[in-house]
Amino acid sequence: MNTIAELAQALAEGRTTSQALVDQALKRIDAHRAAGGVAYISVDADNARQAARASDLARVSGYVPSPLAGLPVSIKDLFDVSGQVTASGSSLLADAPPATGDALVVARLRAAGAILLGRTNMSEFAFSGLGLNPHYGTPLTPCAVGRIAGGSSSGAAVSVALGMAVAGLGTDTGGSIRIPAAFCNLTGFKPSANRVPMSGTFPLAVSLDSVGALTRSVADCILLDGVLSGEQLDTRAASLAGLRLAVTRDFVLDQIDADVAAAFERTLDLLAKAGACIRWFDFPELHELPRINATGGLTAAEAWQGHRQWLEGDNSHRYDGRVAQRIRRGASISAADYLDIQHARHRLIGVAHERLGDADAWLLPSVATVPPKLADLADDAAFFATNGLVLRNTSVLNFLDGCALSLPCQRGDELPVGLSIAGLNGQDARVLQVSRAIETLLQENT
Repeated sequence: MNTIAELAQALAEGRTTSQALVDQALKRIDAHRAAGGVAYISVDADNARQAARASDLARVSGYVPSPLAGLPVSIKDLFDVSGQVTASGSSLLADAPPATGDALVVARLRAAGAILLGRTNMSEFAFSGLGLNPHYGTPLTPCAVGRIAGGSSSGAAVSVALGMAVAGLGTDTGGSIRIPAAFCNLTGFKPSANRVPMSGTFPLAVSLDSVGALTRSVADCILLDGVLSGEQLDTRAASLAGLRLAVTRDFVLDQIDADVAAAFERTLDLLAKAGACIRWFDFPELHELPRINATGGLTAAEAWQGHRQWLEGDNSHRYDGRVAQRIRRGASISAADYLDIQHARHRLIGVAHERLGDADAWLLPSVATVPPKLADLADDAAFFATNGLVLRNTSVLNFLDGCALSLPCQRGDELPVGLSIAGLNGQDARVLQVSRAIETLLQENT
């Protein structure tokens, strides 16, 4: 499937219709499911076709609310959609009453003219970076046989990667947009958490949660960000010449595999040759993060507060055991412990401002490894070790209250690798400007 701009142009010129694009997406979903694919938990085909017909009629009359108008979009299973159950990838909430209204970001997508295709699969309650789900199956990356798509927005990524949607609405608490983007050869943007409203979204950890989209290009991420945030940023591409790009070996380059290291180093070389200034800096305080979060961190503490009623009740057996185990860690975090973590967070945010200084962006590998094989995650020890490694780099930016975009940086014949272009809170526009420039460079050299 083409980019949003290309599809919008085709619609504007009458070379296609919303009905044709939606029918094509639905046929791909049917084929995906027939082959055993589990990207979607549910598909709202009838309403999608009806909305597509209405969009085509509106276009004929001259009403086109945005470039997204008439284009199919997928919705992660933790957003409220009026008349649909918000199960958050769980069996526990599968029989809950349907939502009586849309999440605010869903309402904004509708207002922009997007066609909502269905609800995508995810790690249960968004509490895993791997995307495994024992209730609805585990989505696999289309980029390699038998390897996971990453989580928690696993289905969202696969829906876009296989052309079953032009964009996937997702969330990111510790990397849940950027990890599947990296594993599925996509672009995923985690905005500063306060920019996009969470109203009508099932939370994981309110201190860390953010809403964004997975798409096929930086331009598509920018378009979706404008719709979701209600804010139009200056995102004109930066000039690579003289661009100040900060890089650190501390923590984020530990234990990276050879494929990731090669792609990252190659990208830095390309940037340097294009005139960017690569500034290596020390950030040893990042090594404090495992100790700060040793008891489960903010995510476990805040998830426990939200799930305690169920995990202490009669239906606790309905949880994914691995998710329940991680949430239950929050039960042992005292109020004093919680405040200590928040204080440590604020301190490290201050350190990050000092370390990054006047850098235009901070570059790091999105994930330390290429997509793991599903077969290698069967036992708990392997699962938890891999989950921790996969989440490590992305969760740094959530803890530091930053923003980041993951961009594919591997060559065509290599396993997918994501480059993270990051900044601190409120630096979204600059991150997107830099991302545009780096995307163009990579496309010219891969």
